[in-house]
Amino acid sequence: MKASCSFTVVAIMAIATGCYPISGASADGGNQLERLRAEGVVRLGIAGEIPFGYIDRDGAFTGEAPEIAKVIFRRLGVAKVQPVPTEFGSLIPGLRAQQFDVVSAGMYVTPTRCAQVIFSDPDYQMRDAFIVPEGNPKQLHDYADIVRTGARMASGTAYAQIDYAVAAGVDRDSIRVLPDQLAGLLAVEQGRVDVFAGTSLTVQNVVRQRGSSLVEATPAFQPMLGGKPAIGAGAFAFRPGETNLRDAFNRELHELKRSGELLQIVGRFGFTEAEMTALTAQELCRP
Repeated sequence: MKASCSFTVVAIMAIATGCYPISGASADGGNQLERLRAEGVVRLGIAGEIPFGYIDRDGAFTGEAPEIAKVIFRRLGVAKVQPVPTEFGSLIPGLRAQQFDVVSAGMYVTPTRCAQVIFSDPDYQMRDAFIVPEGNPKQLHDYADIVRTGARMASGTAYAQIDYAVAAGVDRDSIRVLPDQLAGLLAVEQGRVDVFAGTSLTVQNVVRQRGSSLVEATPAFQPMLGGKPAIGAGAFAFRPGETNLRDAFNRELHELKRSGELLQIVGRFGFTEAEMTALTAQELCRP
């Protein structure tokens, strides 16, 4: 992003040039929370990824992140949540271009993303898993196995798993980037790739829902990055400058953690005590 931009141009030009207006950004922490209370609705950016944020078969807006958001924003005085579906790779640009108010998609907190948005503290922590052909013929259990066997790998658009694989020695240009986990499963089914990498719950959910006898999910494993465990922890993202909204959200999130209500909310999506975390965004944003 350029050091300075004129925000008098139309929104489409702002998006095309990578220069995004930051609504409410100010030295005093922004006024977005007050505006959301006045409007009575908050728009949540989702990526249609089970179990994080999606529209179910009955047309209901749900997932672990939207269900948390429904509770927290109601307590903050915003009664209604409205989904805005987009591709995962468009979530941060869409947030900054004011297409929605908050990213509610289980997005991992990384230093690169922290330079573009501000995050709440994470609400979960998770390991990775693979979708592989039934029987796992290449015996792929981690990224080192992909390097060892020369397996053809795919992952999702802007997924952190791509960086984990590259850190393990997989050639970035060899990784096939697909829209989502279902596209990944189909690619493995059809023999176009040998493995699709995603979060453990994402992989397990799509394999279970597909009910295919042609593929399976591997056990969860801990990816490494720079010789250290790569911490995959998801949180809500807000526009830079809107620290008042982020801080108010964090206070309610911490209360949900203290009371145990957070696990009750996300438990029906497959989350367990093992996925709960006390990590902070500040820790995860450090390079």
